[in-house]
Amino acid sequence: MSDIDTATEGAVAAPPKICVVRRGAVMNFVLNRPRALNAFDDDMRAVLAAEIPRTARDPDIYIGAFTSASDRAFCAGGDVRALVAVAKTDMGRARGMFAAEYQLDWLLDCFSKPTVSLINGLCMGSGAGLTCFNTHRVAGEKYSFAMPETAIGLFPDVGVSHKLAAMPWPVGLYLGLTGRSITRADAYWLGLATHCIPATRFEGILEALSQAEPVDPLLDGLHEDPGRGEVEESLTLIRDHFSGETLKEIINALASATGAAKPWAEKVRQELAARSPMSLAITDRHIRSCRALDLRETLFQDYRLAWRCLEGHDFLEGVRAALIDKDHAPRWVPAEIDAIEETEVARYFEPLGADDLALPTREQMQAARV
Repeated sequence: MSDIDTATEGAVAAPPKICVVRRGAVMNFVLNRPRALNAFDDDMRAVLAAEIPRTARDPDIYIGAFTSASDRAFCAGGDVRALVAVAKTDMGRARGMFAAEYQLDWLLDCFSKPTVSLINGLCMGSGAGLTCFNTHRVAGEKYSFAMPETAIGLFPDVGVSHKLAAMPWPVGLYLGLTGRSITRADAYWLGLATHCIPATRFEGILEALSQAEPVDPLLDGLHEDPGRGEVEESLTLIRDHFSGETLKEIINALASATGAAKPWAEKVRQELAARSPMSLAITDRHIRSCRALDLRETLFQDYRLAWRCLEGHDFLEGVRAALIDKDHAPRWVPAEIDAIEETEVARYFEPLGADDLALPTREQMQAARV
């Protein structure tokens, strides 16, 4: 999920939000809400959840491809305005929307055929969940990745904290807490992208794959070295200030920066100060714990955190401030990191008992030929 504002898409009958297009040996899933920057909602999730198993069982389909009808975004995140509107009247349904999306992320990771996402423009929140678990992730020149959830009282979910935790430490923690965006150079260095290829080549890639051309040599032959990105260049700064064992140690390290590091550290500290303190606290604990979790276990934890965020104050308040009233003045509770009790943070992570997320094992998914 992420902080995407969905514009009214007109009173006339809307086109499909996802177009499912068979192109020879390719099943192409085209995200098709360009005016909303492909904000991912439950309708789109339901289409993919139904079509992906069919694709897996069709012997004439070689590969699944995820593309965008927008030249500005692959997917700028989840439709959190719609989710919050549902939560205000039907909390059970809102919880179910989180659960269904996490089940889709698991389905994508267990999918039995190659998958390729062709990404240009924004790829945030739910968009990252759609792409991170593909076997091949192609970044165009306008690629921009971010997990900005702490700005709206949420946390990096959709299984992406599993990826953040696996990055050179503590880069993933830095990205998850700050929500900063990265270009394709850093995405390639960090493993979020497998190839960097100009977007003008995307149509040719789809055409070649439709003829069942093997995906690896095809993409390898088109890949361009993106060079070094800003995060890689700032690795020493990130390690110096984000390697503390607690969130408070990180904040203190930023506040204590001197010399050439001080301007960078002060800007980061100010950015963190604008975000939900509780979201920062649960994100810090979540990403650290995901270093010892597999993806399935990460999704279990995602759901517990999402359940508690729906019950709490900051998520609804963050969406109100950013996307509904747009006053950009959220009133976080608590308002300061120093006011957060560790027992309250721990409560977010407690099992839900019979309400915990249900996910088949990978072996069960493979036996079902998804």
